[in-house]
Amino acid sequence: MSENLSFGSNLDLLCKTIEQRKNSDEEKKSYTRQLLNRGVDHIAQKVGEESTELVISSANKDKDSVIYESADLIYHMIVLWRSLEISPTEIGDELNKRQGISGIEEKESR
Repeated sequence: MSENLSFGSNLDLLCKTIEQRKNSDEEKKSYTRQLLNRGVDHIAQKVGEESTELVISSANKDKDSVIYESADLIYHMIVLWRSLEISPTEIGDELNKRQGISGIEEKESR
C-alpha cells in the first residue's frame, strides 16, 4: 500500500521521476522519455490537449474527471518544463514574487 504524500511531496517525487525517466534505457519503455525525445512542440501540444480535457471536465462539473485531468495536466506541464530546462524552483521563485500582489495589479504591471 502506498503512503499518502502531501501535494508538494508528490510534485517533488514526480519531478524526480521525470528526471530519472529522461535518462532511462532506450530498451525500457518510458512514456516520459518518448515525450522528451519528441520535443517541445509535441509536449506543448499534449499540454494543450490535457488543458482542453480539464476544461471539458470542469464544464461538466465532473469532480472525479477534473481530478484525473488535473493530474495529467500537471504531469505534462512538468515534462514541458524539463524539456525547456526550467526547474520547479524557477516556477516557485515566480510564484513567490507574486505573493502579496493582487492578480489585477500583477497583470497591470506587465
